[in-house]
Amino acid sequence: VVYRDGRIEAVGQADVIRSQFSGATFERIINCSGKCVLPGLVDAHTHPVWAGDRVHEFAMKLAGASYMEIHKAGGGIHFTVEHTRKAPEEELFMTFQHRLERMRRAGSTLVECKSGYGLNLETELKMLRVIERARRSIDIGISSTYCGAHSVPKGKTATEATDDIINNHLPKLKELQLSGEIQVNNIDVFCEKGVFDLDSTRRILQAGKEIGLQINFHGDELHPMKSAELGAELGARAISHLEEVSDEGITAMARAKCAAVLLPTTAYMLRLKQPQARKMLEEGVIVALGSDFNPNAYCFSMPMVMHLACVNMKMTMNEALAAATINAAYALGKSDTHGSIETGKQGDLVVINSSRWEHLIYQFGGHEALIDYVIVKGKVIYQNERCGTM
Repeated sequence: VVYRDGRIEAVGQADVIRSQFSGATFERIINCSGKCVLPGLVDAHTHPVWAGDRVHEFAMKLAGASYMEIHKAGGGIHFTVEHTRKAPEEELFMTFQHRLERMRRAGSTLVECKSGYGLNLETELKMLRVIERARRSIDIGISSTYCGAHSVPKGKTATEATDDIINNHLPKLKELQLSGEIQVNNIDVFCEKGVFDLDSTRRILQAGKEIGLQINFHGDELHPMKSAELGAELGARAISHLEEVSDEGITAMARAKCAAVLLPTTAYMLRLKQPQARKMLEEGVIVALGSDFNPNAYCFSMPMVMHLACVNMKMTMNEALAAATINAAYALGKSDTHGSIETGKQGDLVVINSSRWEHLIYQFGGHEALIDYVIVKGKVIYQNERCGTM
């Protein structure tokens, strides 16, 4: 039972609920007999606001070009930055809206959304305004992330870019937050060899933390950078990627209750070694999942992400479901309101047309026929047109 304020009012056996609410009237009753009701899925890492796809780079990757080789040739992030800077705000909003709709149809009800394809103050703020507009107007939960340190802008050194972010970007962000124009939840940095080193990363993350942002950053993806150790030291809420994390970093994250946001699509697309999900789980790290939707990993589907996590990272289906719901909510600082079906939490639900929930992971790429309803705050935001006929 979801109350009109969008919170879960009651959860329990059908006969107990019927008795408890025998005199109540409901706006809508959904018959889920023979189906499964799951918490809405939480996508803990996406880059969904940009212009200019990179389909041409896919062929380069298949031919053996590495991520950094494409990056140095003017492709990768810089290609997208060029197009995103030129794109009008309205164009960015319309494409973002379309992408969110596809995520919702795949069961996502809370999504982390990053800026990061501007690399200058004007475009970063343009992206954050687009995210804010969606947060206010579209029925989906959004956790907004400032990722101005996604790459070093052309013509600047990493130190110059770091100074610009700390002296210009973050003060403006704080001003807009205080005025209520935008709401930003997290700060992100791409801590990587040839991008932002450990010292620059520390400075930016610390400055973001000082204006009230949660630390949630990219680390230890292509090279071991000791990002995990840094995140644990700074009190990071989450660190993403971690393909090259050290044993000491895993231990530090477990001790600090810093979530690991693993991205199976990235390792799959870039043919990287898989993150050590099993070791992290065994050591007590809070493991979450994200789609890493971006021009490099064009995936909207958390069910597909869970499947890849099970097959390639050796997670169990139970672990993958937890990683895509309650643990992903934790990584965004929202596990008190999202990620599980409990009284008092937000009524975000997914109803699948199967008596076994595991079909959501088992049916690789089959979610479009399997998901009957997606519900946010008790409101049906997606109903499969074939619902009830299968």
